[in-house]
Amino acid sequence: MLLSRVVEASDAVRATTSRKSKIATLAGLLGQAGPDELAQIVAWVSGELVQGRIGTGWRTLTGLDVAPATEPSLTVPAVDALFDELAGTSGAGSAARRKELLTDLLSAATAPEREFLVRLLTGELRQGALSAIVAEAVAVAAEVPVDLVRRAHMLSGQLPVTAAAALTGGAEALAAFRLEVGRPVQPMLASPGGTLDETFAEFGGEVSVEHKLDGARIQVHRKGSQVTVFTRTLRDITANVPELVGLVLSLDCESVVLDGETLALTDAGRPRPFQETMSRFALTPAAAEDPAVSSAAALGQAVPAATTTRDLLLHPYFFDCLHLDGTDLLDAPLSERRAALLSVAGAHAIPALIRPDAAAAAEFFDGALAAGHEGVVLKSLSSPYAAGRRGRAWQKIKPSHTLDLIVLGAEWGYGRRTGYLSNLHLGARDPDGGDPIMVGKTFKGLTDDLLRWQTAEFPQHERGRDDHTVYLHPDLVVEIALDGVQVSPRYPGKVALRFARVVRYRPDKEPADADTIEAVRALLPGARPADTSS
Repeated sequence: MLLSRVVEASDAVRATTSRKSKIATLAGLLGQAGPDELAQIVAWVSGELVQGRIGTGWRTLTGLDVAPATEPSLTVPAVDALFDELAGTSGAGSAARRKELLTDLLSAATAPEREFLVRLLTGELRQGALSAIVAEAVAVAAEVPVDLVRRAHMLSGQLPVTAAAALTGGAEALAAFRLEVGRPVQPMLASPGGTLDETFAEFGGEVSVEHKLDGARIQVHRKGSQVTVFTRTLRDITANVPELVGLVLSLDCESVVLDGETLALTDAGRPRPFQETMSRFALTPAAAEDPAVSSAAALGQAVPAATTTRDLLLHPYFFDCLHLDGTDLLDAPLSERRAALLSVAGAHAIPALIRPDAAAAAEFFDGALAAGHEGVVLKSLSSPYAAGRRGRAWQKIKPSHTLDLIVLGAEWGYGRRTGYLSNLHLGARDPDGGDPIMVGKTFKGLTDDLLRWQTAEFPQHERGRDDHTVYLHPDLVVEIALDGVQVSPRYPGKVALRFARVVRYRPDKEPADADTIEAVRALLPGARPADTSS
């Protein structure tokens, strides 16, 4: 298949707001793909490379001054082979060789193909819900139930692998996927809830009320003496966290998969700032190259010297058990998974109340805040583990609303902020895979350290500028606190944030993890709670 066919489908998906049209377009593309092209095409239209990160950035690509081809000639296998060579090029002379390979690629590409390749190689095609749209397209193309595709994707962790199984083996091949200890599954996510009373009433008392920690998500796999620890983005950080490995090895089991949070504590037992916990995830050269785990220092926040070494111990707080000694528990209700968790790692389970009354839940919420935590998470005791989805079965309750939004740009400051990039442009994720949707601006909550960091960092993500604003590629996620949302014609999302302020940047999250425009609109007065699954 010619690359131009993939580009045409991608452009058609970007040009429409109809989810049905997006799915139909992609299903038609996948139906035309050959067996040796399917994985690559699925990865590309999802905004990924089958090779993973290959170290090619905007500055490298935009610095190549070559004329585009006039007619399409690039094929999917040829482009993939070049990506393979780029991924394997390292050592002496690698920079020149990489430049040569990219020059050959871009000079053979037409102008539309070049735009697609640049967006693909720099990650700009990853707008958050593309994989969800592609999963539905795979189901249509293979004529199988979409839930089978989603489950197989959850268990394989790789949509190209899932698509190949669906289109070659159908429902039977998809049903054959199982949880494999040592291979991470996409984490189940919590949606922002309303008030504690409203959310408690929604669950009807059949609920687990758990502390909402200001920590880093971890997923731990053990099979015999082999332990692997993954982040929420499924990155292997085992080498960085030997104390967690040792603790899991001490558990009385042969195999287990645990989901939870980890954080560093003060001598008084209170949680240290989030950036200090995250500093433990960025100790290796490989981690330092991953923007999803930028160090705390890179966020312009002061971190004591001890927090950049292994002297700062991490403490795990597990809240789910997905597998125990040969038994998979993904489809079991939370009540059963919680019992398994307590049986194997009860001493390290997150504090929780099971089926409390409303008064006890309120007291527990107050206690969580007093202990220095963010709030609580309410979870339906009857819910299965819906990996990779953000539905209403888990809801997080905090004293004020917070949203994870995408930084779209920043305006130059004035007064004492002259010379610094200050006022942030904020966007919510489009659940149908489009560009982020702007919902507001804020300059509140920015410390001097963050202003300095933004001014140095944002040009690395620049896609354009005018006299007042630097516009960014959608790479960075920031946590925003707000007092509410109001209807507004000012922004494309038709809503605006009220009294928004920066809490922190989230180097542990990618744009795909940002909150959707539906989650923002759900905060409008009188709005019905949104199912923000993707």
